[in-house]
Amino acid sequence: MPEGTVTVAGLRAGSVPADTEPEKAGTPGGPVPSGACSDTRREIAFHGERSGRAPLTWGQRAIWHAIRRTAPNDHYFNIGRVLPLADRGRPVTVPEALGALTRLTERHESLRTRLLLPALDGEPAQSLADAGTLSVTVTRAAGLPEAAAEAEALLGRLSATRFDYAAEWPVRAALITVGDRVTHAVLVLCHLAADGHAAEILVRDLRLLVRRGSAGPPPASTPLDLARDQHAAAGRRRGAAALAHWEAGYRAAPPTMFPDPCAQPRTPRFWTGRLVSPALARAVGTVAAAHRVSGSTVLLTASAALVAAGEGHRTAAVMPIVGNRTAGALRDLVSTLSQDGLFVLDLAEASGPREASGLAEPHGLAEPHGPTEPHGPTEPHGPMEPSGPTEPHGPTEAAGLAGTFTDLLPAAYRSALRAYRAAVYDPVEWDALGERLSAEYGTDVHPYCCFNDMRLVERALPEGPRATGAELAEARRRTTFGFPATQDRVACRYCLHVTEEGDALAVSLTADTAYLPPEAIRAHLYAMEELIVASAAGTPPPLTELRTLLVTAGGDRP
Repeated sequence: MPEGTVTVAGLRAGSVPADTEPEKAGTPGGPVPSGACSDTRREIAFHGERSGRAPLTWGQRAIWHAIRRTAPNDHYFNIGRVLPLADRGRPVTVPEALGALTRLTERHESLRTRLLLPALDGEPAQSLADAGTLSVTVTRAAGLPEAAAEAEALLGRLSATRFDYAAEWPVRAALITVGDRVTHAVLVLCHLAADGHAAEILVRDLRLLVRRGSAGPPPASTPLDLARDQHAAAGRRRGAAALAHWEAGYRAAPPTMFPDPCAQPRTPRFWTGRLVSPALARAVGTVAAAHRVSGSTVLLTASAALVAAGEGHRTAAVMPIVGNRTAGALRDLVSTLSQDGLFVLDLAEASGPREASGLAEPHGLAEPHGPTEPHGPTEPHGPMEPSGPTEPHGPTEAAGLAGTFTDLLPAAYRSALRAYRAAVYDPVEWDALGERLSAEYGTDVHPYCCFNDMRLVERALPEGPRATGAELAEARRRTTFGFPATQDRVACRYCLHVTEEGDALAVSLTADTAYLPPEAIRAHLYAMEELIVASAAGTPPPLTELRTLLVTAGGDRP
């Protein structure tokens, strides 16, 4: 990942062996500081250009609804970054770093914005302050190794508690020093104020403010301006067009991807499995290049196909987290813009080579739902097409499906475009749509299956011959797997996150153990690796064998 360390829900980047008990989410992991560190608090006073109030943007409403569903474990949504400052350039003093943090808070209105809760039931608003003070933790370390460890530990501690959304500023900041030099800056952000892409903007701007004293022209838009645009008549028309796509997709898919519990839930109920695979990184790039789609589309398609096969559905419905930053005025906006899209894929649509469409595969900036987020254009462009024939509600076997995994990619490409273009809408109206359809069908209508490609960019394949099957098999020897975290409550049943770790892809699956027990979580991740690696080697598995793959994948591997 660019510029330092990422944490979501306090989840650390390190892999834990599969036979170890997972740690509770929010318990700091990673390196342990030496103990020779001490904390002090410094106050910075900021003065912005304006104050004001506005409704929440649709992205803020979406994350607020998710926060309410996840509380009191909503620290899960905190976004953290570590910015190293001793790696290059001149030494940075504490006053210089505090001055840069002050200017960062003045530059980006979202850092001065808190939640305005209604007296009674209703939607909250956002309140922008023009002035205030922010407390910054300053921690002294004995040397550079201890400073790096302390930065990681501070990141975990600051990320591990929920924000007080109405009273607390939506940023927590810390500096680590060795002598009179600042070695690291730590930022932990409330997801109401920033998504993953916005966090990277803040890291970039903070570095520029520290090194040059300026981060350039101010952002072209603000959260308050965006909220007013979205709630105006033109914004509501765009939102209605997006929700038309959602209704068509809901009617084309089963009511939910995981309809029936299959196991006694563990305590804590939600487990995260994490697979780190250099082979998967190479294989995804190879398949993407061969079929002229993005690596994100390859991973999304694999996730959807395996979920459908595992549950006996012909049609998959997955909710990718979409960054919503294709408009020029939004690319440098620090706010939470990401929202769920709806990707619907009928496995019967497996076909030959994609028809020439003249469309380029989307590569939009991600957000980490943080972050950063996934790849793809997101502005709706009129009514959305239905995503395929309506599937009978209830599981159906995959018998009769033709083709292989890679034959799905043309249809998946088209479905991904529709999903990305229909990911800007009012969550209140989205909730109403779900309630209406649930009442119509007599059962809960919601996929409970999400996908979040948190990479900001996809690395291009290196020049030269593509990896052979033997080379990919050798690379798979470096694959690691573990269960690094658990949660008591997550508002989903299947949440797949994609990040990078060196030359490897790190794929994490957080799942409800009543529907996907730990052994099934492990099987899904190893099956994804095997499915894509086999496809890159020229032997894509037939769709009729995906369910078997979920049983056999991983074997005796760690």
